[in-house]
Amino acid sequence: MNTDPNFNLPDDVAALKAMVLASNAKMAEAQAKAIEAQAKAIEAQTKAIEAQTKVTAATRRADELAGRVEKLDGQLAKVSAELLKLRKMVYGPRADRFTTIEQVDQLPLEFAQDLCERPINPEDVPQEDRAAIVEAGKEARTARVSRRGRRDLKSKEYEHLPERRVEHDLAPDQKKCPCCGEQRCKVSSHESMVLEYIPGHFERITHVQHIYACKACDLDGQGAQMVTSPLATGAKVFDRALPGPGLLAYLASSKFSVYTPLNRLEELFGHDGVRITRGTMCVWLRDVAELLRPVYDLMVSKVKASKVVMTDDTVMPMQAPDKVKQARLWVYIGDEQNPYDVYHFTLSRSRDGPKEFLKGFTGTLVADAYGGYDGVVVDNHLTRAGCWAHTRRYFVDAQQSSPAIAQEAATLIAELFAIEATIKGAEAATRTRAREEQTRPQLAKIEQKLRQWQRELLPKHEMAKAVNYALNQWPELCVFASDQRVPIDNNASERDMKRVVLNRKNSLFVGNERGGETAAILSSLAATCKRHGVNPQKYLTQALVNVPHADKADLERWLPDRWKVWSQERERAAVG
Repeated sequence: MNTDPNFNLPDDVAALKAMVLASNAKMAEAQAKAIEAQAKAIEAQTKAIEAQTKVTAATRRADELAGRVEKLDGQLAKVSAELLKLRKMVYGPRADRFTTIEQVDQLPLEFAQDLCERPINPEDVPQEDRAAIVEAGKEARTARVSRRGRRDLKSKEYEHLPERRVEHDLAPDQKKCPCCGEQRCKVSSHESMVLEYIPGHFERITHVQHIYACKACDLDGQGAQMVTSPLATGAKVFDRALPGPGLLAYLASSKFSVYTPLNRLEELFGHDGVRITRGTMCVWLRDVAELLRPVYDLMVSKVKASKVVMTDDTVMPMQAPDKVKQARLWVYIGDEQNPYDVYHFTLSRSRDGPKEFLKGFTGTLVADAYGGYDGVVVDNHLTRAGCWAHTRRYFVDAQQSSPAIAQEAATLIAELFAIEATIKGAEAATRTRAREEQTRPQLAKIEQKLRQWQRELLPKHEMAKAVNYALNQWPELCVFASDQRVPIDNNASERDMKRVVLNRKNSLFVGNERGGETAAILSSLAATCKRHGVNPQKYLTQALVNVPHADKADLERWLPDRWKVWSQERERAAVG
């Protein structure tokens, strides 16, 4: 409505109607324009919302792609690390050293060059060549060494071998002088030595037992009173059995000391015209294990009496009706007062196996981070020690993800091993003092670094796994610092596991649970013989002859270390 006082409305009704209609038309037009403007604003707002939605979707898509790229980068780093690990296993050094893929690829090519250019240690060459090596100094290389003359086969290196002298003389007609016809006299001799190898051979030994009877008693009706001469000790191991102690010892030492599978032994025996099937040899080895079980049980009791025991396990496949069963073989290594390496066969990797075996053991168990040991330690009230070699290996394997951290961690851990190297073989007091004064401060330094890296790394980072492994095992990893008897690593048990791996690679599996027990018993004797430098063939031959007749008091003499001392004393007495 117009409020202007000078505005006059017409008196004419028609004019008034026209004015109202015109005013309404203007208002409708203005309203339509307002609606149109509002519609355009809504349309613009809608477009802005759509644009914002597209931007949001694009941002989300970009974030998803970035996350996928990051995930793929992580997977690529993991694959690269696994590839490096596998290539290092095939081509690289066994030690936990830092190596790139390019370096590993070059190892097969650089091996010969490195061998040729390697400096020579004068102590590694014969006495007659040392002067030239010392004079050449650091310039002396393997490829530049030339030996003067042939090797001295009369050196003391071969004095322990039996000697057979063969005389080579002239025929009588050749001894006559072609000038005067007189016999020439011998003025000197020339000796030369040949190192020969006579392959092992079979012998057929026929034992004849004479039977005596009394004719007088027989005529009197009292019976012939017959008596048979007994077999000498060691003539047979088993009654009514074909193999002698030497053959049985050869089978056991071949399979469990040098890892020759029975099918190859069957073929080798066939070359000599002797047919012994694998099944028969399996039965013989089982009987050998049962005969020597008292020695094995004694070794087990000695290991349980140790203050420190190292342990590890690996797969020992066993034949089963449907498929091969993944059984396990565990090793337990006694301390210096009980120096025996014993194996134990179980059908699974559950904690029941070590729990039952370690019943009665109250010392410190050195093992890896396998969770099954947790219950064993708690139930048997044991102290558990960790392995720094395992910890270092985690950092080496994750080096691709964070080379700087891996290098620093390995350097810090190497200082721990350097301390151990300086006190190796030292007295208990010296070892305790060194670990208190040097090892503990180094452990505190390592822990501080581990806590720092844990805060910096993402939880799923490859290097974070190595850091968390060390921190989760930290109390166990520090046990060795407070007990001089505990080793810094568990490498001794891992070395004994290689024996099982090599046997498994050649023989593939055991036939049944009893075969697994046979492998455990004979592997224990073979590993302990190796630990003490004992010839397993010689030891087993004598043990098979004497253990069945040994009483409980005399059984300890047939422990490999005790037998070694006893046999050396007997040899010295025979020479003296």
